[in-house]
Amino acid sequence: MDIKIDRSAGSIPIYRQISKILEVEIRDAYMTGDMLPSEQTLAERFQVNRHTLRRAVDELIGAGFVDRVHGKGTIVMQSPINYAISGATRFTETLESQGRRTVSRILQKGEIRAKGVVARRLRVAEESPVLNIETMREVDNMAFCTSSHFFPLPEYSDILSDYDGGSLHEFIYQRFGKRLRRILSLISAIMPTKEDIRRLKLRRNTPVLQAKSVNVDRSDGWPVEYVVTRFRGDAVQLSIEP
Repeated sequence: MDIKIDRSAGSIPIYRQISKILEVEIRDAYMTGDMLPSEQTLAERFQVNRHTLRRAVDELIGAGFVDRVHGKGTIVMQSPINYAISGATRFTETLESQGRRTVSRILQKGEIRAKGVVARRLRVAEESPVLNIETMREVDNMAFCTSSHFFPLPEYSDILSDYDGGSLHEFIYQRFGKRLRRILSLISAIMPTKEDIRRLKLRRNTPVLQAKSVNVDRSDGWPVEYVVTRFRGDAVQLSIEP
């Protein structure tokens, strides 16, 4: 049974009410790739004009739930996963609090020499040794993001020898007694590299959201980790929180 539209003065705009109703239906009853009924059919269902219905669909497009395909109609997209970036962001806890299943895997780890931005963000000398860990995060069995983590050596050499997966920040807390705080996140949209396409199982034209972040020790503000994370642009909605 359809949810009734509140048409009283001062109510939420009708197009936004329709958008919220359709959002719930998409989450509950549609699969990625399904087509919504035509805009004319939906306009008749909600007893609104085509302009109002189109604004409702535009809201869904802006949120990443659907897209218009010329000559076909409105197609349901992968529902975006909301990922909040804040000073205390922790991947596992953030997503599992939404009831999602997460897996963190190590792709590779080793020692490299700090150059350029890595050296500057960690406040270490050029060519000094740093630890590099490449990780893959999956959410609900879907490749979600990859991350390149950098830590100064020898302070964090235990990560190289003993960290074997799971929450990296929890490992740092348990091993070194340090809680990390994010002080910087630079986010940009870029086209995927061949490595992104392979690792994240992307189409060639699917953008990647890249976040470059610095995490410091809460107790003294000294950099502990510089990390570059590359999210699937078709699967994530980043929200920035203070």
